[in-house]
Amino acid sequence: MANIGGGSILKEVVTFTRVNFVEQAEAIERILQSAVQQTLSIQKRLGNPISIWKDGKVVIVPPEEIVISPEFLNSDK
Repeated sequence: MANIGGGSILKEVVTFTRVNFVEQAEAIERILQSAVQQTLSIQKRLGNPISIWKDGKVVIVPPEEIVISPEFLNSDK
């Protein structure tokens, strides 16, 4: 509760909905993979390199070497 303006009391009601993330794991994974592919595509088009973790080290990948998944390129975005 918050006392606003010294007179009235505002009562805020917050409700939470239970979500079973295990049941939605495949959909969540597809959404995250799509977001990664979109980001890689944007960076490649803009000519920006990306950083990845490979063999325990940070590696800078130039834009011409960024690989975009063929499934992403052929899907309806």
